[in-house]
Amino acid sequence: MRKALVKCTFLLATAMTFAQAGHIMQGVGSVNMSMGGAATAQPLDISGALQWNPATISSFDGTILKLDAGFFFSSPELSATVPEFDNTGQPTGNFFSGTTKDDRGVSILPALSLVWGKEESNHTFGASAFGISGFGVTFPENMSNPINAPQSMGGFGRIESDYALLQVGFTWAYKVSDKFSIGVAPTFNYASLELIPNPTANPNQSGYPTTDKASALGFGTQFGAFFDSGSGIKAGVSYKTKQSFSDFELENTYLDNSTSTNDFNIEYPAILSLGMGYSKGNFDLAIDYRTVFYENANGFSTTGWTQTASVAGFGWKNISILSAGLQFKGIDKLPLRLGYTYSTNPIDEEVTFFNIPATAIIENAFQLGVSYEVNDRFSLDGVFHYGMSNGSTTGPVLNPAFIQNSPPYGAIPGSSVSYDMTTSMIMVGITYNFAKEGDK
Repeated sequence: MRKALVKCTFLLATAMTFAQAGHIMQGVGSVNMSMGGAATAQPLDISGALQWNPATISSFDGTILKLDAGFFFSSPELSATVPEFDNTGQPTGNFFSGTTKDDRGVSILPALSLVWGKEESNHTFGASAFGISGFGVTFPENMSNPINAPQSMGGFGRIESDYALLQVGFTWAYKVSDKFSIGVAPTFNYASLELIPNPTANPNQSGYPTTDKASALGFGTQFGAFFDSGSGIKAGVSYKTKQSFSDFELENTYLDNSTSTNDFNIEYPAILSLGMGYSKGNFDLAIDYRTVFYENANGFSTTGWTQTASVAGFGWKNISILSAGLQFKGIDKLPLRLGYTYSTNPIDEEVTFFNIPATAIIENAFQLGVSYEVNDRFSLDGVFHYGMSNGSTTGPVLNPAFIQNSPPYGAIPGSSVSYDMTTSMIMVGITYNFAKEGDK
């Protein structure tokens, strides 16, 4: 077996992200996804309204139910290069490189929403259950890649991460006037986490442990305001507070069958959304700008090694997201939509190694959507999504033993780790408008 593997303890982060912007899903449901996630000032459907601006549900009358399911596929690749060392620990001048492809397969994204209110009332209510973040990576053990080589050889072996976040919200909107509404939505969250291996735990002589699936509960609130001029121009703003979570209590098993426990806390970051909308004739235009405050959220605000060689956090920067969508209604019963989403990368070069499972950093995403209005109450929705990272996220391999000689974080001279990916998804949904009081 190669003596080329670096005799060091590798680190990988614990984020498992589907989403297109950091680990934030760019949109919720078929209609909102097809508009690139833009909905802060253009409520075309109840799912997008409930997710991005609670005040906008005042645009809907009666009782509306929406159900969506997405079938998501990603194709991340993990590459690494490390210098070879001889038996005395000195570099030989040669390098060992390899690439591993993810073999996870298809994942499912659910979304369920309900809005109700009376036409003559200023009050509108809503409830939602959205999968707003989740999934992970599965990089199999690979002797041709120094990162995926067995832990006994200095690598991590199989890297598998599973994270899911379900958010349940209860929304109230109040129409202050014919043109202006406000809204608030308490949110309750359930998250699950499983890691192979678990770098948030202290390693022992056999390496890092694996974990059983752990869960955590969280809560937060979202506030919003919405202005509809009545002449086509619309504006909106919303702020979703940081979602505070209890700790994940991770049950660890090491390669030598010894066990331990450790706690790790991950918060969902606060999000500020600003939006503009314009509707004229057969066209609806929506543009949103968001800031995601990773630097103030536990699990993301810190980074680096602890004194026992476990991970302190991801070290993500705040990011900006631009979402835009256009709907055309000129074809009878068949509205068409185009969407685009741009996101900055939260991962700096120096912390790339800490975020190996967080490969779903998509810079550009494109969506094509369509609905079929079966009748006045029932419609079918669909969207196709394609995203790409626009190049690799790249940085050095890190080792705490090198911290004194090669700061920051113990970068190994001449080493590199990188990952890039594309994503694709088909999502379908149904929307049903219940009969209003007095309808026949």
